[in-house]
Amino acid sequence: MLRERVSEDIYVFTSDLYIQVTAGAVVTPVGAVVIDTLPLPIESREMAEFLAERCPTGVRYVILTHYHADHTYGAYLYPDASVVAHARCRDLLASLGEEALQRAKEEAPELAEVTLRLPDLTLDEGEMVLNVDGKTLRLLWTPGHSEDTLSVFVEEDRVLFASDTLMPVPTIVDGDPETLKASLRRLLDLRPENIVQGHGEVILRGEVQSVIEANIAYLDRIQAIAERAVREGKPRQSLYQSDVEECGPPRVALDGRAQQLHVANLLTLYDRLKSGG
Repeated sequence: MLRERVSEDIYVFTSDLYIQVTAGAVVTPVGAVVIDTLPLPIESREMAEFLAERCPTGVRYVILTHYHADHTYGAYLYPDASVVAHARCRDLLASLGEEALQRAKEEAPELAEVTLRLPDLTLDEGEMVLNVDGKTLRLLWTPGHSEDTLSVFVEEDRVLFASDTLMPVPTIVDGDPETLKASLRRLLDLRPENIVQGHGEVILRGEVQSVIEANIAYLDRIQAIAERAVREGKPRQSLYQSDVEECGPPRVALDGRAQQLHVANLLTLYDRLKSGG
């Protein structure tokens, strides 16, 4: 796991084991706020142990940016913290989470100790503000990657945890490209100094606008490719020939998973168009 400091008291943790997924922590004298938790116990525990040393007052809140397993499975390590998320995150974890976790445990025995935690505090739309010892955390609903996705903006430091709203390869298999583009434009309006992506490297101030615009351009391109394939009667399999680099993201992004994620996006859009969705 990579740990880096993006301001005096804000830390980012990046998994070495699963597609460079990130988590974060805002540390204050009265307790820490954790933003996502990493998926695998070996790394989630390393993160929790670091925070126990760095913040002896404990963790006050765990914010789950959305219900996907790679962002939620470590929440059980903070039993005394309140879990905060979008209301749909709670619904989806309650209805789908336990069954998905049991399947995951069959495939990955290292998950045996993981238990799900459902959110204690939720928001339905708009935003929620957490004030913790002089830190103002704005929880913003930024759907598009999934319907429940939140981003977290730490106002005093102008650090934005964008979750999977911003990724080296935007993904919409569980979301919607038009909704995601609207959320990306909202991120631009915040004018953050740094952005922590849901996966991959931290985006620095000078890169923020160009990276967000590149994500929007990528979504435009994949929509055009899928629409053309349907319009011209091309078979679904033809989309496997689309090169992710021709749409912007480098093939090596996200530990070499960029092409796989790109094709999954195209197949999702193609299937929706064919079904009239």
